Amino acid sequence: MSNYRIQGATGEWEVVIGLEVHAQVTSEAKLFSSSSTSFGAEPNTQVSLIDAAMPGMLPVPNMECIRQAVRTGLAINAQINKWSRFDRKNYFYADLPQGYQISQLYHPIVGEGELLIEADEKAGLPEDKIIGIERIHVEQDAGKLMHDQHPSMSYVDLNRCGVALMEIVSRPDMTSPAEAGAYLAKLRSILRYVGSCDGNMDQGSMRADVNVSVRRPGEELGTRTETKNVNSVRFVMQVVETEANRQVEVLEDGGRIVQETRLFDPTAGTTRSMRSKEDAHDYRYFPDPDLLPVELDDAFVEACKASLPELPDAKRTRYVETLGLTPYNARELTAEVETFARFETLLSETARALGKDEAKLATQVANWSLSVAPGVLKSLGDEADPANSTAEAQAKILKLQDAGEISGGQAKEIYEIVLKTGRDPEEIAETEGLKQVSDTGAIEAQIDEILRANPEKVEEYRGGKDKLFGFFVGQTMKAMKGKGNPAVVNQILKQKLG
Repeated sequence: MSNYRIQGATGEWEVVIGLEVHAQVTSEAKLFSSSSTSFGAEPNTQVSLIDAAMPGMLPVPNMECIRQAVRTGLAINAQINKWSRFDRKNYFYADLPQGYQISQLYHPIVGEGELLIEADEKAGLPEDKIIGIERIHVEQDAGKLMHDQHPSMSYVDLNRCGVALMEIVSRPDMTSPAEAGAYLAKLRSILRYVGSCDGNMDQGSMRADVNVSVRRPGEELGTRTETKNVNSVRFVMQVVETEANRQVEVLEDGGRIVQETRLFDPTAGTTRSMRSKEDAHDYRYFPDPDLLPVELDDAFVEACKASLPELPDAKRTRYVETLGLTPYNARELTAEVETFARFETLLSETARALGKDEAKLATQVANWSLSVAPGVLKSLGDEADPANSTAEAQAKILKLQDAGEISGGQAKEIYEIVLKTGRDPEEIAETEGLKQVSDTGAIEAQIDEILRANPEKVEEYRGGKDKLFGFFVGQTMKAMKGKGNPAVVNQILKQKLG
């Protein structure tokens, strides 16, 4: 349970949050036409007669969009409704040629489900929490108005008109900006694992309507506002905080909250009123007479279930229980599709190169994947060519390190050269002098010299000053320019110092 509170002039206030997430369904064609859904095309070049609502055009559902919605529902443990129906949501807007939107109000394709957000003390999440999901319904998107193309007129781009959306409606179970951010990030991750939405929020293929209300602790729900089309996790968290504080100020000044739709200004970090919030009856919903109900059989649902990949929660549990990773590393590695894919590919390649079981190498590979490799990439910036960062090259570096031939610092140096040049790591280690010295004779000779040069410190160590051991290790490594194998150095020093 979140302990997030707003401290008003007259006392504490709780925040209640629900999100309505619009996720563009992964499909090459729109919900009711064969028009392309690719991003970035010239305005009005991906518009069929159906999208433009020409007289006599009849919609036919794209079953790939239905399949992806069902797969998404199964991924959040939701009820799949084998009988669902499309409704018309009637309103006039310049980018809606039909004068109505085809949606699903009364009989959505997916019913109640749930989503787990994991505890993260640093992010303000003290414990795991289940967020209820009320429904997922499929609907068509509207077009887009462009206000910056002409000094006195707005233009209309209908490329998005008819694109299939899943509207994923949460319960009002979130009570802090951190919970709202974690919920949206986890939902985006699941959609990308499943492949039902690419999650590209900057391109508009996933966006959230943020419902916020405030109340005194334990009292009835307050009046909510809805902030439309928020397109990043950070902005959702900012909207919650900004809007909740605004509502508290209004209420403490003796005003009342109006149920309305608002817009978020990322630059100013504030919300502003857009229009009063309509209720369902304002849209005059009724069953779409052009579309038959959608009826699914058991075989279809089972095929959707069989197509699902291993999902984030199951993968995280496996990483901890089977691979022995820490809960933190498991959570970080499973947060994004690309992250776990790179990790698993590198783990498999490293296990093959070393001839070892994956579980014995998982911690080493996880630390490399989460810390070392990203750090080197970031430090090099434009000097690095990511194409050189192959799993084979990284596995060779890890193999050299596992064998004690190179140190952690040398591994970073070799990786830097790999990223810049694409050269072979083993060749780099040999030609650039980046191998550790494990020759006991060479190390012993260097240690003898250091002990002879520091007789007082040797006596102090033997007299009980154990912390001086680090001094001798440091002097040895310095004399060997960091190339001495630390394990061998430690072993010989212990023998020499008694």
